[in-house]
Amino acid sequence: MKKVVLIAVICFFLFSSESNHLHTILQSGIATDEKIELKYPIVLVHGIARNDKGRHFQPWGRIPRVLRENGIEVYFGNTDAWGNIISNAELLKATIDSILENTKHERVNIIAHSKGGIDSRYLIWKYDYGDKVASLTTVSTPHGGAEIADFFFNSSIIHTESARKQLRAAGIAFGDVHPDMYSVNQNLTTENMGVFNKIVTRDARVYYQVIYSVMNDPADDPIFFFSYTHIKNISGENDGLVSEKSARWGSNPIKLAASISHDQIIDQGREKFPGMEIPIIYLEIIRDLAGKGF
Repeated sequence: MKKVVLIAVICFFLFSSESNHLHTILQSGIATDEKIELKYPIVLVHGIARNDKGRHFQPWGRIPRVLRENGIEVYFGNTDAWGNIISNAELLKATIDSILENTKHERVNIIAHSKGGIDSRYLIWKYDYGDKVASLTTVSTPHGGAEIADFFFNSSIIHTESARKQLRAAGIAFGDVHPDMYSVNQNLTTENMGVFNKIVTRDARVYYQVIYSVMNDPADDPIFFFSYTHIKNISGENDGLVSEKSARWGSNPIKLAASISHDQIIDQGREKFPGMEIPIIYLEIIRDLAGKGF
């Protein structure tokens, strides 16, 4: 029975996060009259259970298309869906080095979703990349750890050899270079992220900002109904996977006004929320970066 539950959990993360990626990307129709003059290119870094290495996968929905339509140079991080923080930072380093070499830019701006924000923070700290990363914008990132990761890690079944093999096989099937689902779960526990935050400090040369959302009602994105309820009972407001408590890191966190889930914030579902289109959020992020000289 426990193995059945484990497989169900794996399927939830694999298919709930990727189900929209095979849909045809619609014409955005979201372009401004004035092109945004950004000094450095944008690197989009995805979170867990995502793949940006092929044209059939669209982990950012319409966002890259809309940014390019508005004159922004956009690249993908090429990290693993289930890579741990260390291995993903290595992959991201190689991507950034390649971008800088090929474009002759001095630095990049990173916009990272979910665990991608943790991978990016580690990259900057580990490799002293403040001279290559101008800014890091994290979107719905569990800086304080994920209560859902605590739930899984406190289950004895996940620590068995059989479970680890199944988790690794799932990562390989996902096309990862260094799949390590077990370590990803361990990385994101609230205890480990507490240690991480004490060690992995900010770089004074980098502009950091935090953006996040919460769901007002679990029915706003039913796929997160159970995880939303679990986190709500423990830590309060959340987006279905990341609590507000965890997402609020640093001195300038920005909370979006609409009820937006962890997937909706990266345009999965391509829904139009009252008064906003999701890609517009990213245009505003970039317009602000441009105004700061990045």
